[in-house]
Amino acid sequence: MEPTIIDMAKKLSMLSGVSAVNVTLAEIDLKVENAKITIEGDDIQYEEVKDIIQDLGGSIHSIDEVVAGKMIIDDAATLQD
Repeated sequence: MEPTIIDMAKKLSMLSGVSAVNVTLAEIDLKVENAKITIEGDDIQYEEVKDIIQDLGGSIHSIDEVVAGKMIIDDAATLQD
């Protein structure tokens, strides 16, 4: 039996430096499930996250947003939008 998004969320949330995890199933194909994973925390270690995802049979296709610094800023509209 394949791991569920519940299993993935639990394992990712146990990582040091991670304070919250949200896993949303975005698309289901015949053999592939695509999920959007949002992780928040003060010291997220990318390699540890990647290792857990790969150990559960997944892969990372893209990282679409990263926020870093002493405070969190919201995305603002620009001329390119």
